[in-house]
Amino acid sequence: MQIGYIRVSTNDQNTDLQRNALNCAGCELIFEDKISGTKSARPGLKKLLRTLSEGDTLVVWKLDSLGRSMKHLITLIEELREKGVNFRSLTDSIDTSTPMGRFFFHVMGALAEMERELIVERTLAGLAAAREQGRIGGRRPKLTKEQHEQIARLIENGYSRKQLAIIYDIGVSTIYRYHPVEKRQTQSEL
Repeated sequence: MQIGYIRVSTNDQNTDLQRNALNCAGCELIFEDKISGTKSARPGLKKLLRTLSEGDTLVVWKLDSLGRSMKHLITLIEELREKGVNFRSLTDSIDTSTPMGRFFFHVMGALAEMERELIVERTLAGLAAAREQGRIGGRRPKLTKEQHEQIARLIENGYSRKQLAIIYDIGVSTIYRYHPVEKRQTQSEL
């Protein structure tokens, strides 16, 4: 069975063109979402995916109707393939029931993988360059070296770690991490 899927970004957009094309392509059922493709919650698509069974073909007007990104699209097509469901995009002339259509998606998958690897490579290079300039990842420490020294003196003068956490607006565990309890201290000194 051929099952169609229509997605438009807003309620104002007309679905007639897509619906007519899917009907002409022989779709017996058509599911619809009027929501941005970047949104992961698409009830029409979820219902469609539950409806599909082995031997069915999912038909869309254009590739961008289905996937939020190339990675998402390839993952979705792979899941369909594993269920024995074919995919067809009318305007993009893609049909995974044909050898050429499957080849096209293998190439797209390889390109998406290469893109992910390049992003990781650029990210790591950027982090390395930042480290060479003395910058490290993460947020800036909340307390300066001088404040830690002051906390150490206050602990020696009898302040509790809980009091200091309130004064410096930090967690008690942060105080304990940088100023652990010495074994010779008694419970009353804490």
